[in-house]
Amino acid sequence: MADCFSQSGLLPFEQAKTLILENVPTHNDSEEIPIEQAIGRVLASQMLSPVNVPPHDNSAMDGYAFAQASVEHTSRLRLVGKAFAGAPFKGQVGAGECVRIMTGAKLPLGCDTVEMQENVEAQDDQLVLQQATKHGQHVRATGEDIQQQQVLMNKGHQLTSADIGTLASIGIASVAVVKPLTIALIATGDELKQPGEVLTEGDIFESNRFFLSAMLTKLPVKVIDFGVIADDKEQLRAAFNQANQQADVVISSGGVSVGEADYTKLILEELGQVGFWKIAMKPGKPFAFGKLANSTFFGLPGNPVSALVTFYQLVVPALYQMMAAKMPPRVKLPAVTTSALRKAPGRMDFQRAVWQLNSEGQLEVTSTGSQGSGILTSIAKANCFILLPQDQGRVEQGGTVMIELFDELIS
Repeated sequence: MADCFSQSGLLPFEQAKTLILENVPTHNDSEEIPIEQAIGRVLASQMLSPVNVPPHDNSAMDGYAFAQASVEHTSRLRLVGKAFAGAPFKGQVGAGECVRIMTGAKLPLGCDTVEMQENVEAQDDQLVLQQATKHGQHVRATGEDIQQQQVLMNKGHQLTSADIGTLASIGIASVAVVKPLTIALIATGDELKQPGEVLTEGDIFESNRFFLSAMLTKLPVKVIDFGVIADDKEQLRAAFNQANQQADVVISSGGVSVGEADYTKLILEELGQVGFWKIAMKPGKPFAFGKLANSTFFGLPGNPVSALVTFYQLVVPALYQMMAAKMPPRVKLPAVTTSALRKAPGRMDFQRAVWQLNSEGQLEVTSTGSQGSGILTSIAKANCFILLPQDQGRVEQGGTVMIELFDELIS
């Protein structure tokens, strides 16, 4: 790990993010899986189409197929057969002839145009067109959607539902995808109780592992939950060792401050290497990054909002890079604040807020209220972050700020 990680004081947010991305490994091991199991997975190689889609010229309408040249000087045609999807017309259609054709049916030889049945008067084997036609109308051309050997998806693309359908449409039954990262989750704290347990004096319910697990289910990763570990150095050391042996990434929450019972830093220094420890961001100053013997380590703050924001802003981009995947871009837009925003220079601030369009169609943003690092409802009520730079001070009502819309990981 680079020597520049020995930082004193607070590391600026953007520098911390850059240092993380420069120092996390990329996992390229792949596996072949059926496409019906590939939703959300990351392609391990470029995907080329082996076929044209559609594979032949076909009709976009129920109607009649013919050569446009046949109706340049007449509107009358002779019906010589039928063409259905999966049951094409055999033979060639000559001058002055037409074929009854259904949507999706292969265009017969000799035909280049289709007229819908509503615009045709038919009696026995005679057809009269009711209006002028144009060459190629209502015909889907070979390769109109996808051409053979066309690059459909690049390595690192995360497969969507539409992608799965596209792969099926070109006859692909299985794909090579990056093997999922294994992520170990550890919560630390004597005061933490599981939901459903009885609180005693000084206890609180542990929530960090629950929202972290929920967010991680939306990524192509495997999660090992180590539960809550007491503020005991030996128990923490044992948990870290076990997690390091089983996972690619170890994520702990709590124990990264400077209290007497905060052992995470000591154990990380003993078992691996500390990258940096404190960041100039709010919420989330006590954030740790480092390496264990076999894994990458992220130490999140114990306060729920701090844990969620640091995970979303710093850990998620690193996970995408480790998966050799292209991270979906996050939408950032200027908006007008409906109230004054408290802010002191010194740390980048991620304030929770709600954006909406006002009656004039202008994008405006409203704070969710108290921005304390323990108020998880400040995120539950929000749909965006207000991004206030490190050197930014107070923002007055009506001021323009940059917002970052929540994506599906939080929503």
